Amino acid sequence: MSYLLPILAVFFGFALVYFIKPSNQKNIKLLLSFSGGFLLAITIFNLLPEIFEEHERTKIIGLFLMGGILLQIFLEFFSKGAEHGHVHLSTKNNQFPTLLLVSLFIHAFLEGFPIHETHGLLSGIIIHKIPVAMILSTFLLRSPLSKPYIIVFLILFALATPMGSFVANRVDAITQYYSEITAIVVGIFLHISTTILFESSEGHKFNLVKLATIILAITLAYFI
Repeated sequence: MSYLLPILAVFFGFALVYFIKPSNQKNIKLLLSFSGGFLLAITIFNLLPEIFEEHERTKIIGLFLMGGILLQIFLEFFSKGAEHGHVHLSTKNNQFPTLLLVSLFIHAFLEGFPIHETHGLLSGIIIHKIPVAMILSTFLLRSPLSKPYIIVFLILFALATPMGSFVANRVDAITQYYSEITAIVVGIFLHISTTILFESSEGHKFNLVKLATIILAITLAYFI
């Protein structure tokens, strides 16, 4: 199920956009805020203690963690923020968005590494993928890209996380550096989740519904 559910999450998000065509973007933003809060909580409650407990040289782990933050910032130069729910690309461009796909694939591939070892992370990734897939699908369907190209894009994006999980569990040369790679993933998650939460407060205005949504996500993550 840990291989199948991330794939289903992407296509569930696409199906919602394709068949239902949700017009209220505020609901998608609320779901995105929930996913950001849940992912941040899982990272702090489970992933962070895990990587520091399993590695004696905590400062080295800290370097890999910072490396994950910097890597995500670098990837966003090409993805234009799609990982946290923004696609700042022209919908009139008929070229296949290769750089967008590559950056999203790298991000999704890496996030698959700690799924089998970290309790609750699979739920966090699924909850995160659905709104991102919805926003990404909205962009792709509005672009001049043909349907086959859109399907290819979504299939590759959907397969990236299970591929990361498979490599993490089956390739010995990778598994011996599990703590270091997980630290990179933690840095990526910290950057993405905090960016989602900061961006969810539009104009830095107080929004009780979004605050309650985030608190609910954190509470659920704590008890999972």
